[in-house]
Amino acid sequence: MMHFLRNLGARALGALHDIGQLTVLLFRILVSIPRLDVQELWRNFYKVGVKSFPIVFVTAILTGAIMVIQSGQLVAQYDAFGLLGWGAGYATLREIGPILIGLMFSGRVGANNTAELGTMKITEQVDALRALAINPIPYLLAPRFIAIISMMFLLTLIGNMMAILGGALTAQLLLEVDYRLFFWSISEYLVLGDLWNGLVKAFFFGVAIAIVSCHYGYATSGGAVGVGRAVNSSVVVSAISIFVLNFSIGALTL
Repeated sequence: MMHFLRNLGARALGALHDIGQLTVLLFRILVSIPRLDVQELWRNFYKVGVKSFPIVFVTAILTGAIMVIQSGQLVAQYDAFGLLGWGAGYATLREIGPILIGLMFSGRVGANNTAELGTMKITEQVDALRALAINPIPYLLAPRFIAIISMMFLLTLIGNMMAILGGALTAQLLLEVDYRLFFWSISEYLVLGDLWNGLVKAFFFGVAIAIVSCHYGYATSGGAVGVGRAVNSSVVVSAISIFVLNFSIGALTL
């Protein structure tokens, strides 16, 4: 029993230590934003946003299609096809879209960011920047932080549109529900707050992915094995953060 309590206490202290480090790093990044490297920011916009667009496009189209297929079984049972667009759109805009894109983003962008920073750390490139009187925070971390948050927000907005389009096409082709009825249902029953709810979640998901991936990459030690551990921790903590934030925002907006 004492061994279990010691392990539990050690894990709790470790979690609090990580939260403290994340908070300090977040403050340092926010303070350094006015001095960030603009060229590095644009490179990260391309790397994070443009290169992530194809997978977001496919994910969003399939998400909308799946929502229609699942909702279609229920609306067909009650012959309520006028609610098909509302049911699929509501679930996609508020919950499924931001979560799926966030998880994809943490797996692709967050892991890649952690691996890059971790490799730079263990190969002493970060120390070389300091030797050249270049602060790594505004040069390396701040551009990545801003790019991840911005692109997560924008790609979720684009993904929402693609998901609705995918849902309309699936309703037309598989369920023979006219696309005009589908879009009428969305415009009639969904409100702007449903869209903003998902976008607010996307913003906070982006903050979580950005700060977690930067923290674990910047704190990497232990050679190649350390990079692997950092990437694994980054993906796991980002995924947990996404679900915790989703629950918290959902509870606050009841």
